[in-house]
Amino acid sequence: MPDAAPGHGHALFDTAIGTCGIAWGPGGIVAVQLPEADAEATRARLLRSHSHCAQSGEPPATVRSAIEGIQALLAGHPRDLCEVPLDMSGISPSHQQVYAIARAIPPGSTRTYGEVAEQIGSKGLSRAVGQALGLNPFAPVVPCHRVLAAGDRPGGFSAGGGALTKLRMLQIEGVCPGGTPSLFDW
Repeated sequence: MPDAAPGHGHALFDTAIGTCGIAWGPGGIVAVQLPEADAEATRARLLRSHSHCAQSGEPPATVRSAIEGIQALLAGHPRDLCEVPLDMSGISPSHQQVYAIARAIPPGSTRTYGEVAEQIGSKGLSRAVGQALGLNPFAPVVPCHRVLAAGDRPGGFSAGGGALTKLRMLQIEGVCPGGTPSLFDW
């Protein structure tokens, strides 16, 4: 594994849904990883695209604040996490636009891929919105879990557990897509 770049690092942290990971650099958070099968799988997926953040250690204050916000959100507190600084220097302008719209969706609310697409110019861009959200390196800070397919269907979700994780995160926020509470006791 290459040496970590100065000012870069990563940490794992516990949440109500499992062990998450976070990577940072001088420009802010470069990635957040929702839980995988176990902590090492979470770390491996986080570092797969962010090997320059291989150094682990005590996160800076802004990252600790982001961790606390993510923990609160995943424990059911209505946090929007808009204060979390994200380093989007490697993100295309079109994906940045989708992420900005997703960040504006308040906790406990949802939008459809089509609604987000309309905000960027055309409902015909729904598939592009889904692709951008599927590549979102900042979930749940960029709350892609709040974007649903037409008819309140969950649609895809690239985190471990797929659509079930998405539905669990929505349930934590008090959202029941389709109006039916979950039969599962998470």
